[in-house]
Amino acid sequence: MPAKPKLRGRCHFAEPLAPYTTWRVGGVADRLYQPADVADLGFFLSQLSTDEPLFWLGLGSNLLVRDRGIRGTVIATHGALQELSLIDPQTLRVEVGVPCAKVARFSAYHNLCGIEFLAGIPGVMGGALAMNAGAWGGELWSYVTVVETIDRYGEIRKRQVGEYEIGYRSVKGPDEEWFIAAYLRLKPGDGKAALKYMRELLVRRSQTQPTGVPSCGSVFRNPPGDFAARLIEAAGLKGMRLGAALVSPKHANFIINTGNAKAAELEGLIRRVIETVERVHSVQLLPEVRFVGEHGKC
Repeated sequence: MPAKPKLRGRCHFAEPLAPYTTWRVGGVADRLYQPADVADLGFFLSQLSTDEPLFWLGLGSNLLVRDRGIRGTVIATHGALQELSLIDPQTLRVEVGVPCAKVARFSAYHNLCGIEFLAGIPGVMGGALAMNAGAWGGELWSYVTVVETIDRYGEIRKRQVGEYEIGYRSVKGPDEEWFIAAYLRLKPGDGKAALKYMRELLVRRSQTQPTGVPSCGSVFRNPPGDFAARLIEAAGLKGMRLGAALVSPKHANFIINTGNAKAAELEGLIRRVIETVERVHSVQLLPEVRFVGEHGKC
């Protein structure tokens, strides 16, 4: 009789989530599980109650975890699910825990081009897939051919791109399934030139965006035909502060944690920006960042 499988990942209870987010804020998760690999993740999910709330966490960018944290189980893929391989001369298979920048470099080392823009995205592939991440004119799902998903019972499927509704920073697909890997079809090209272009993008990013400070990346989507940063700056909001939350003086579409900000301060400042821009410009900004968890007091 074969031995019963054992969980090989790490399980934490009442785990503070601030260290898992790039804003460095957020309350505790009832339980946080870091799987050893896809098989271990499937086994873990198969053992859960079917009504257990699940939340998937990658690098924690583009995410605001509220001060009272997340009820249920958080699946943390950063530091896990990190397989990255070339499966044919033009196709990568990338698991969701792989940092976006690593995918861009890996493709260039194999003289494959098109996803250089990923070098400047501070996240992992899971989040990039979930929101159709993009920068500098490129979008991830332009290169996706197939995705692998897992459901709450641990069942793995392959899905075609046509099974999803893809939009600007938006991806809608089957309910109760989560990405575990993607196949990217790229174009042959000059890898050295691609690496040079990535270095230029990173220099441009450091010159125009606040780096090295806690932020979530861009907070708002760009409205059609305009830029969120321009609207925010024109409304006089650069440098606006709520507690330790600050609209970046360097780039108005970034809100930074200047010290020990609470999630409520960051969320409150986001609301003030939305209200002011709507009053001044008659444009309603839509957050790119996701708000999760339970509210606490500011």
